[in-house]
Amino acid sequence: MADFEGKDILLVDDDRDIVTAIKAALEDFGSEIRTTDNGNTAVEMIIENPPDLLILDQMLPGRSGFLVLEKISGIRKETGKPPVIMITANPGARHKVYAETLGVDVYINKPFRMEKLVTAARKLLSEKAQE
Repeated sequence: MADFEGKDILLVDDDRDIVTAIKAALEDFGSEIRTTDNGNTAVEMIIENPPDLLILDQMLPGRSGFLVLEKISGIRKETGKPPVIMITANPGARHKVYAETLGVDVYINKPFRMEKLVTAARKLLSEKAQE
């Protein structure tokens, strides 16, 4: 899939099984996947080299996904990237609303079908490529 070819995706999740599954799904499409399981490390990685797409868990050690988004909001306003897919086991509707106010592009509740994540990633990467 050309949408993923050569794309840099940062995957931030502390659930190793989820990381393994997402990496396997997206690497098959030719993307480069960087990972971390810590919100503070994610912020450092984004500041150093903003990815083409950020897949971000809501609940993380070090700094929550929400706090990661707050910290990188300046970069996102300045560069327009990375688009964000937030994945969470938290079913609360108010969390989704808050995520959207922070600029989350796609909000996905766990457990989810990998096809849903891949479709969302493809859409966001192709939209950014057209800008």
